[in-house]
Amino acid sequence: MYIMQRLSEYRIMWVMVLFDLPTETKVDRKRYTQFRKELLKDGFDMFQFSIYVRHCASRENAQVHIKRVKDKMPQFGQIGLMTITDKQFGQIEIFCNRKVVEPSHVQMQLDMF
Repeated sequence: MYIMQRLSEYRIMWVMVLFDLPTETKVDRKRYTQFRKELLKDGFDMFQFSIYVRHCASRENAQVHIKRVKDKMPQFGQIGLMTITDKQFGQIEIFCNRKVVEPSHVQMQLDMF
């Protein structure tokens, strides 16, 4: 019973990072690249350009990754953070050239006992 509660699609969370960072100068581009690399290093996957997502086992785990993103934010630009449940994420409809596209399969993280 406890395992089923831990794997509930309402308990499992997705963290979305949406960002628009300046890229006019060489320094701006370097900051953009560093931020993007930090997201990848923390387990985020590119969903679309400037939108990265990460699967988290719980709301508490999501808060850990949100804090890491906040710690790595560059000084300039706009960054949005959003958490949604696995159930909500599963209802996303994706289109490419007006054709429905199956979401890319993101590997689930398993807890080791």
